[in-house]
Amino acid sequence: MENSIRSLREEIAAFRIGTADELEAFRLRFTVRKGLIAGLFAQLKSVDPARRPEIGGQLNQLKAEAESKIEEASQALVSETKTAGPAIDLSLPGRRHFTGSEHPVQKVLGEMKQIFSDMGFTIATGPELELGSYNFDMLNFPPDHPARDMQDTFFVRHEEGEDDVLLRTHTSPVQVRVMLDRKPPIRVICPGKVYRNEAISARSYCVFHQLEGLYIDKGVTFADLKATIYSFARQMFGQDVKLRFRPSFFPFTEPSAEVDVTCYLCGGKGCRVCKKSGWLEIMGCGMVHPNVMRSAGIDPEEWSGYAFGMGVDRTVLLKYKIDDIRLLFENDVRMLRQFPA
Repeated sequence: MENSIRSLREEIAAFRIGTADELEAFRLRFTVRKGLIAGLFAQLKSVDPARRPEIGGQLNQLKAEAESKIEEASQALVSETKTAGPAIDLSLPGRRHFTGSEHPVQKVLGEMKQIFSDMGFTIATGPELELGSYNFDMLNFPPDHPARDMQDTFFVRHEEGEDDVLLRTHTSPVQVRVMLDRKPPIRVICPGKVYRNEAISARSYCVFHQLEGLYIDKGVTFADLKATIYSFARQMFGQDVKLRFRPSFFPFTEPSAEVDVTCYLCGGKGCRVCKKSGWLEIMGCGMVHPNVMRSAGIDPEEWSGYAFGMGVDRTVLLKYKIDDIRLLFENDVRMLRQFPA
């Protein structure tokens, strides 16, 4: 029995532990319940009773030596791991950290607000969930106007004999609310989201941003309107910008016009974005219709005014030469990172 203990002690001392696998192999061979040391304890009952205390003490010492070796090896392996640290490949490129910035729509909208604020316009906002009386009736839309159709408007409530509830199709209802709440002279811009039930394409989306302007005072003319639009366009697109005013029709203005600028992609030669015309529409405008002023309690014989409305998203496309409006709503970081703070 003593020879077996001596032989096992020598084997334990000679066992090399350099890795976690070797440490586990040592533990399984010597210290588990079915290991070699436990096997010697099982043979203790066959030893002469007079010598059992002495042999048992030797076995306990052997077990303690094996457990001590396991503890020392474990600490050595942990220390080596901490010293080595994680492997670093110095040839890998560094990681670039991107900072947040304004969305291009909000950035351009901020520029537009600043331009008109410098001209003396104040800012007004209103609810996106609007009443049909503000969105259509008080803006001189006839009952059979196509814009009232379900194909163009997102109705929340559309029942006979009750005022419609809808997602506003333009920010003009804010102008109506301003005219009802304030007395002339009025000079205000109305930015915000609007909603239309349109097919989504490179040129149009079902939700977009508008900025409308209203100026009411004594002696306001169409020449004042043109001067305001030219001043805005030159500050937004550059001094060399070319504009085109085309006669048009809107229920809430008379006379009315649409304003175009030269296509930013083809330079006026014609492409798919401008539908081969060389021009892109940026806004509608005109003199406020007398019926609209009367509905708001303003005498059109004493006061006159102009109004205009433009798509902020389309202005973003023009300014940054983006050919698809859908990119502004997809939140693709590859596009957003092109507009750093």
